Amino acid sequence: MDCLLFRHGIAMDREDWDGPEAQRPLTSKGVEKTREVVAGLLTLGIIPTHVFSSPFTRALETARIVRDTSRLRGEVQIVDELLPDAPPDKLFPILGSLPEHSRIVCVGHEPHLGEAAGVMVFGKPAGGLSLKKAGVCCVRFEHAPRPGQGMLRWWLTPSQLRRLRRG
Repeated sequence: MDCLLFRHGIAMDREDWDGPEAQRPLTSKGVEKTREVVAGLLTLGIIPTHVFSSPFTRALETARIVRDTSRLRGEVQIVDELLPDAPPDKLFPILGSLPEHSRIVCVGHEPHLGEAAGVMVFGKPAGGLSLKKAGVCCVRFEHAPRPGQGMLRWWLTPSQLRRLRRG
C-alpha cells in the first residue's frame, strides 16, 4: 500500500479572508499550481485508487483536483481524521480498511501531515517533517499499515513535481 500525504495548495491569506478559517479557499494560482503538481505525479505513474480529504475547503478543493486530473471515478471521501488538530494515528483504521494494493492520497494540513508521516515511519511524530503547500510524500506499507511500519519512498516539493510535468 502506498499512502501519499498531500498538503493542500496555496490558499487565500488569512488576513485577506473574512470568512471562517475552515472555508478559506485556494487562490487561482493555488489551483493552477496544484494541477501542475498532480500532472507531475501522473508523469511518475502515480494514479490513486482512493482520495481522502480534510473537510476544510482548501483541502477539499485540492482533493477534487487530484481526483479530476487523475480521472479517478470515485468521490473524494471527507474524513475528520485529516483535520489540522486530529491525532495522526487516527489515520491507521482508515488505511487498514482498504485493500493492501491501494494507492491512497490523503489531503490535509501542516503540521498534521508531517506528524502523520513521522508516526507512519518512526512510530511517533518526528521534528523536521513538513510539507510545503502542494508538496507530497509517499509512505509505503509492505504489510498492514501500522505505526512505525511505513517506509518513506520519497518526499517532493511542489516545484520538483511541477518540473516533472514539464519533462
